[in-house]
Amino acid sequence: MLTQLTIKHFAIVQFLKLTFKKGMTTITGETGAGKSIAIDALGLCLGNRADLHMIRNDADKAEVNARFSLQENQHAQDWLKKNDLQNEDKDEADECILRRIITKEGRSRGYINSTPVPLSQLKNLGELLVNIHSQHAQQNLQKNDIQLAILDEYAGHNALLQKVKDTYHGWSLLNKQRKQQMQDQQDTQARKQLLEYQLEELDQFALLQGEFQKIEHEHKRLANSDSLLETCQLTLNQLSDAEDFEVLTILRKSVFALESQLDNDQSLHSIITLLQEAIIQIEEASDELRQFNENLALDPQHFQSLELRMSEALALARKHQVQPELLFDEHQRLANEYQQLSNDQAQMGQLTKDLTLAKNNYFQQAQTLSTSRCRYAKTLSEKITKSIQQLNMQDGNFIAALTQEKNTLRPLGIDAVSFKVSANAGQDLQEIRKVASGGELSRISLAIEVIISQRVATPTLIFDEVDVGISGATAAIVGKLLRSLGEKTQIFCVTHLAQVAGNGHQQMFVHKQSDGKTTNTSMYELDNKQRLNELARLLSADTITATTLANAQELLVK
Repeated sequence: MLTQLTIKHFAIVQFLKLTFKKGMTTITGETGAGKSIAIDALGLCLGNRADLHMIRNDADKAEVNARFSLQENQHAQDWLKKNDLQNEDKDEADECILRRIITKEGRSRGYINSTPVPLSQLKNLGELLVNIHSQHAQQNLQKNDIQLAILDEYAGHNALLQKVKDTYHGWSLLNKQRKQQMQDQQDTQARKQLLEYQLEELDQFALLQGEFQKIEHEHKRLANSDSLLETCQLTLNQLSDAEDFEVLTILRKSVFALESQLDNDQSLHSIITLLQEAIIQIEEASDELRQFNENLALDPQHFQSLELRMSEALALARKHQVQPELLFDEHQRLANEYQQLSNDQAQMGQLTKDLTLAKNNYFQQAQTLSTSRCRYAKTLSEKITKSIQQLNMQDGNFIAALTQEKNTLRPLGIDAVSFKVSANAGQDLQEIRKVASGGELSRISLAIEVIISQRVATPTLIFDEVDVGISGATAAIVGKLLRSLGEKTQIFCVTHLAQVAGNGHQQMFVHKQSDGKTTNTSMYELDNKQRLNELARLLSADTITATTLANAQELLVK
């Protein structure tokens, strides 16, 4: 519950420090005094949007602090623990302080227990602390999406709604992928046909990895075979095959001559060894040259086949705009691309199956939600009908009418809801926006808000002039209804009706004063005598008489 609110330089407030209690607190004051100003300030701490006009004219910044007791609010305690934002003061471990500062430079800062936090975290925690019902809710009540949200809030459909949203988003993602694939399919098919033609040609040619380099080398060798043969034969003759002069004969003679001198000088032995090794190497070189010459014998048919394959490889390389030695890699790349496109088409079939499964899953979850909505719509309709009849719409009838749109997938399910009302006997039920007057709309809205509040465990409820358009006996019933709700939870009610204000467990008064230069709004709790005078003023704004005081005494619930 809200225990304290401190406001500095907010709107026409210079400084306010307010302490609050359990039960129902009514807030009254003269027209224009700023009865809702404390609620607007609290809204800043709850993450509402900041406006520079909220800063008092003679100040550079506005600041609002709200202190909450969390002893009976386990949800808020769990949220703080999860986000590591607990109160570090052990003596105040069950309390939480929200703080918001806005400056004229346009900066806005939020704090939870002295820790700076983004606006989103203030909003998330604020939803667990306070629920504000304003007179604007009466207009929102006429919107079908708000009506659906009211039904789901009453029914506690958070878990079911989340399942529907999750299955919807899963289906939506698959549907987008399928649409994208269908858009790409025409281009893909054209590309695949081109690849089929290119691959057929390359597959038939079937160039192996590194084959072109081997062909090129072999072709070059065979194309120059005459020159090679002539050079190799000349070299072979010089080494070993010439009759008149060749290297091997000279080396052997040299070794023989040197060996004959070994007896004279043994140091010649190492030279002889080198010459003998040279003889061996020249003999081996001669043998290899002889074998090379034999293998070099030109095979015209083989050379022609090499020349033809090389020409085809060069032609294909030009066609694919790659170097011939990279033709094999290009073949593999095109084959991989074709395979990927084929896989994509296979995936398209699988994606269609997955999309059907996702759609069926969505409708299964949506039907479960719809069934629950139908059940709770009946209960809610009965409760609201009973409540508005108690609020002096004796012949009133209310129904939350559900229709299903089974061919449309939406994040909130397959249901559409329409709140319908009949204010008088004999009238047909019609949409609430068509038949309800301002006073009737106020009563219906208030009935809904009280019923929802009894279902939703928010520790602090604020009703900001929700009794507009209500008076007399109806106002008295509204006051009793809110007081009864205040027995279970903390209630704040901004009102202009004495019948409502008199039902509060305590009453705050808002007063505005001006010295001609500056204006300031104050707010304080009324004692019993002051409450009587204020209730009398609300009953008769002109002059407080003994009669109005007596009437006020009757209205003051103790």
